[in-house]
Order: sequence, then structure tokens, then C-alpha cells
Amino acid sequence: MKILLAEDERDLAKALTAVIKHAGHEVDAAFDGEEALEFARKNAYDMCVFDIMMPKLDGIGLVKKMREEGDRTPVLFLTAKAEIDDRVAGLDAGADDYLTKPFAMGELLARIRSMGRRVKQYSGRVVQAGSVTLNVDSLELVGENSIRLAIKEAGIMEYFMLNPGKHISSEELLTKFFDDTPDADENAVWLYISYLRRKLGSIAADIDIEGEKGGSFTLVGR
Repeated sequence: MKILLAEDERDLAKALTAVIKHAGHEVDAAFDGEEALEFARKNAYDMCVFDIMMPKLDGIGLVKKMREEGDRTPVLFLTAKAEIDDRVAGLDAGADDYLTKPFAMGELLARIRSMGRRVKQYSGRVVQAGSVTLNVDSLELVGENSIRLAIKEAGIMEYFMLNPGKHISSEELLTKFFDDTPDADENAVWLYISYLRRKLGSIAADIDIEGEKGGSFTLVGR
């Protein structure tokens, strides 16, 4: 998974980054809430791990802004506060789970694994971008008309629709959607992007995927 970590204690952030990377995940680390928000606006993540007490913008304010902007990436809060009111405030802001400091690194990794399973479990739903909807179960993409997607096409389309306006690299798409095809390269990614562009056109969609072969791609409104 690709994880956004926001923790202002740099020694702890360094340790958390090392542990999460050792577990096989990719990590971007931010050291205050505003920096984390810029990361979240520009990049697609599978989940976020945020400290609540941070300079410039605290974790609760950060999650509120993300949710207001339509970012539904799952968030795990780290907090030194154990009071019930603080836990409730975090969850009400839009967080999905919390972990109270001090904690064992093994417990953090277990929470990350658990959240990853939940994301996969709830992926079978209807997602929307612009006026276009995608039913992940039936693989039906609907605009002014409708069309059925292949399984891999639907997975890629869902990822773009959940991360509109964010730059998603060819390498990221390869890692996430082509792990079952060891010899796949940027040509395979470009082929699927081309398929999706044509299908978006066929349903008169008001969204499109911008980008060039071998580079990054972004879901935009027409």
C-alpha cells in the first residue's frame, strides 16, 4: 500500500517510516498538517496515518479539510490523548481508527493490515465522479449511456474516480493493478488508459483521463 504519514516528531516519524517500509509499504512523510494536506491533494494514497497534535494544521483540521474536498482515503489517528472526547472528535472529523501513544510497532502494523482489508472489503460499491458512476460489482460504467468494463479496467477506473485531480504515475498503476502480469510495462498501462478513454467517450462522460504514455495521469472534468 501507499501510505501518507504525518508526524511532527522527526525521530518518531523516521522510525515509523522505516518500520512501515520494512513491512513492504511505500511511505510519504510530512511533518506538519499543511504539508500533509498538500501531499494528499497531489497524490493518491491507500491510507493515511496522522498524528493529531501537529503544527500549522492539527490532525483533526487536516482530516476535516480532506473530507470537505471529497478525499475519502482511510485515516488512522495517532494521539497521546486517551480521553474519550478526543477519540470521539477524531472519529467525528472523518477518521476511521485511532491508536493511542505509546504503542507497539507491531500493533500499528496490525492496524494498517486491518484497514487494508476493510478497504478491499468495501470496494464493491458505486463510486461517482462528475456525472459518471461506476458500479464496482456489476462493472457497469454509466454516463449518458452505459458500458460494461473488464475487471482490470473497472479497478483502474475506480482508483481514478476515488482520486480525481491527483497525479497517478504509470509506475503506481503497474504496481497496483498489474502484479499478476510480471512482464507488463508502461505499454500495458497506456493500453488500458486508452481503453478507458474510449469507453468514457462512448458514454458521453463529462470526465476524462489526461496524461501521456509513460508519465502520470489525472482524472479531470471536461
